[in-house]
Amino acid sequence: MSRFPYLRQDFTASIVVFLVAVPLCVGVAVASGVPAELGLVTGIVGGLVTGFLPGSSLQVSGPAAGLTVLVFEAVSEFGVAALGVIVLMAGLLQLAMGFLRVGRWFRAISVAVVEGMLCGIGLVIIASQLYAASGLKAPETGIGKIVGLPGAFADALGSTEALTSLAIGAGTVAVIVLWKKMPKKVQAVPGALAAVMLATLASLAFSLPVATVEVEGLLGVIQPPGSDAFGELANPAIWGTIIAFALIASAESLFSAAAVDRLHDGPRTQYNKEMIAQGAGNTVCGLLGALPMTAVIVRSSANVQAGAKTKASRVLHGVWILLFAAALPSALALIPLPALAGILVHAGWKLIPFRQIATLWRDHKGEALILIVTAVSIVAVNMFEGVLIGLALAVIKTAWEASHLKLEVIDKGVGPIQAYLSGNATFLRLPKILGSLEALPQDRPVELDLSGLHHLDHACRTALENWAERHSETGTEPVKVTSAS
Repeated sequence: MSRFPYLRQDFTASIVVFLVAVPLCVGVAVASGVPAELGLVTGIVGGLVTGFLPGSSLQVSGPAAGLTVLVFEAVSEFGVAALGVIVLMAGLLQLAMGFLRVGRWFRAISVAVVEGMLCGIGLVIIASQLYAASGLKAPETGIGKIVGLPGAFADALGSTEALTSLAIGAGTVAVIVLWKKMPKKVQAVPGALAAVMLATLASLAFSLPVATVEVEGLLGVIQPPGSDAFGELANPAIWGTIIAFALIASAESLFSAAAVDRLHDGPRTQYNKEMIAQGAGNTVCGLLGALPMTAVIVRSSANVQAGAKTKASRVLHGVWILLFAAALPSALALIPLPALAGILVHAGWKLIPFRQIATLWRDHKGEALILIVTAVSIVAVNMFEGVLIGLALAVIKTAWEASHLKLEVIDKGVGPIQAYLSGNATFLRLPKILGSLEALPQDRPVELDLSGLHHLDHACRTALENWAERHSETGTEPVKVTSAS
């Protein structure tokens, strides 16, 4: 026992994480448009491969709700067979980034972009899963899903089967929300698992006409990518998806690691090693044709709160998922699909950062605008391009703020007009500065003092020189310029 001083705590925590992970693994897989067992495969790899590797000792990896939208888009465009290749290449890209030590750079990504990304994903998940909860087919586009909801509810009201399905989905959400008000001993069973079990029992007891999970068996769904799938790499469009998988999975994992570090007093995350661990896990998932993985804050926080002390808890949770998938696959066939949709609706709701939006709007309206635009772009266009739009806005905002420039004009009525420039003179501020300088009287000499500038880029320097020449063309004394230091 001296070699494993925390075995009891880690064993108990692993059971809790296993119970949290199973319904989420299955739900994410079904929502992603792939067989349910592939979610379990990714959960197993997250425990047995990524769990063994150094990086973040208490963080737990598996299929994440945050990648559901991206995976569904990829499967719709390239097919399930190509998913393995996409995940494999994304994993190799993560490994390369880890070995090149770029893990810490992900911490420099604007928080507003990350929160906007999660918000957009949450909105799309909620919209799409409301159709699934009603047993209806969802429109393909994010905007279509949201705009079509009133019509979908109207259709559901006219169908007994749709209403029954929707009631199970709503009941699942209600159980998850109310479970936190139950006694502590009852809460030992995770709310999502309790909700799925109750929904399953209800559908069996009353023989409810609802769709259930289709089961193919663990070995039946594992399909390593073949030559045709690798042939897809010749398609330039697939590389955008691969890069999106790698960057978004990495960002989500490393932001999760930072959040988990705040929950415990143990060893801090080694970001480059965690990037390598995530890359190794996704490489194996790709070889097995499974879903991509990220670190998942729900499982990770459950792991910490359950008293885990070492990485043994997350490795053991992978063992339990493997045993469950091998010994009880038929149990999956009993789970109603609207119950899984309810779990995803709740997960999507949790992704929407309501408090952060309110705080940002109150204190930093520019950041709040970036968050909202990123979320809306993801819903209106797609995941990858939405995030790129958010990043571009964040860069523009930072450049604008960094180019703070002040012009002070002193005109005593006689003698030269004195103009003082201070701050950072970049091309972004040129229109305003030139407008102010050109408004100065043409028949008066001007002294332009640039000594207060911290930075003067080439575009500004050239523009100021040209203005000085034009001002002197009218016969006025040449503009006297005091250079920036």
